[in-house]
Amino acid sequence: MSIEGTGNPGTAIPQAARTAFLKACRAVVGADFVLTDPEQCAPYLTDWRGRFTGVALAVLRPANTQQVAELVKLCARYRVPVVPQGGRTGLVLGSVPDASGNAVVLSLARLNRIRQLDPVNRTMTVDAGCILRTVQEEAAANHCLFPLSLAAEGSCSIGGNLSTNAGGTAVLRYGNARDLCLGLEVVTAQGEIWDGLRGLRKDNTGYALRELFIGAEGTLGIITGAVLKLFPRPQAALAALVALPSPHDATSLLLLAQDACGAALTGFELMSQYCLDLVRAHFPALPRPIKDAYPYYVLLEVSSSESAAHAEALLEQTLAGAFADNVSCDAVVSSSLAQAQGLWDIREHIPLAQALQGKNIKHDISLPVSNIARFIKVTDADLAARFPGCQVVCFGHLGDGNLHYNVAAPAGHSDQDFLANQDAVNAVVYANVEACAGSISAEHGIGALKREALTGHKSAVELALMRSIKAALDPLNIMNPGKVL
Repeated sequence: MSIEGTGNPGTAIPQAARTAFLKACRAVVGADFVLTDPEQCAPYLTDWRGRFTGVALAVLRPANTQQVAELVKLCARYRVPVVPQGGRTGLVLGSVPDASGNAVVLSLARLNRIRQLDPVNRTMTVDAGCILRTVQEEAAANHCLFPLSLAAEGSCSIGGNLSTNAGGTAVLRYGNARDLCLGLEVVTAQGEIWDGLRGLRKDNTGYALRELFIGAEGTLGIITGAVLKLFPRPQAALAALVALPSPHDATSLLLLAQDACGAALTGFELMSQYCLDLVRAHFPALPRPIKDAYPYYVLLEVSSSESAAHAEALLEQTLAGAFADNVSCDAVVSSSLAQAQGLWDIREHIPLAQALQGKNIKHDISLPVSNIARFIKVTDADLAARFPGCQVVCFGHLGDGNLHYNVAAPAGHSDQDFLANQDAVNAVVYANVEACAGSISAEHGIGALKREALTGHKSAVELALMRSIKAALDPLNIMNPGKVL
């Protein structure tokens, strides 16, 4: 393949090569889908939280996998870096370009077809640009369940979910995005198409290529299609909000719930009192099911394939055990779908309430469930000693060991001034994560935001293996460079 750009990705290509590159891109997708006007490009350049705005040589909007492949071939030929982009709901600056203006954003928004639904095999084959909620609704219309569920499901895309190995609220029962995918279609860094769209639950024929691209954040290739697992729809689902004295009691409740409910336990979310205070302050119309204040709460959900009565019996058994063991202080159980949704609305509004309250220093961490209570106790104390008055917004998917542990400025202090402490706060949090045998990223990924931190929390052997894979699959380093590694 001839190289018509410059020697290194990230270096601006000469004007003549730039003009030729854009002309060739227009020949592939049509002039209307090669955006260079600043106003047209603007929506693609700023990250979800509004913290960073990059610059792009162009925004490319292909309509199908073949066009993606042809565009990637052109990027390789001209050494133009490629930033794949789905719904742009990522939280670690993984899907926006840097400030150099040398990369193109390759938006997969037009790849939005549901290609096939196989109700017997319980699979759905979709384009990577399909919105998660659309997939959920298509599954429901066919009397099936696609269980991936997260706050951004109305905007995020399947390709982005897989590229970041998204988690969400149902991981305890159904697993991460990786666990919900059977096959992939990928455009490689050379512009070749790997068709791995197999709806097989067993396929032991060599290296697990699928696993390399899921969670790679577009640094090894571009996911353009996927075969997703579907599940039977539960006959009933009930939720309960349980007040607790401490995170230690939350882990005790989890064991009780798992013993009583088994696989019927589909959600187990931890929330501190401060989280609920924020929700009540900014969304006063939401229900307040437990009037008194307690240090922590758990929102748990039980779903049954049998009946509502069966789900209710499992939930009652769990709560009876919790009260008998002095684990819980109070509890409210939903008696209707609307009440259950009201409880979930409280949990889902925590990130929105945080944003309205102001900026904070965010952490998406994973820990062994057995170490969560210790982590919270030690880290709360360490932060209080180092940054008196700081406020911790602690919530997350306790059932699978994932905490969103965010640190806000003391009351009356400037958010911007407190953000100057980000490196020091991160050092405290990450040191305790490591002491508790955890991970600095549970479900958000690494992107550009946590790239430097990764080097301090991965062994030299792990990093070397990752770099070897990157070099083998993307030798020109054009696939989302500067992200992850």
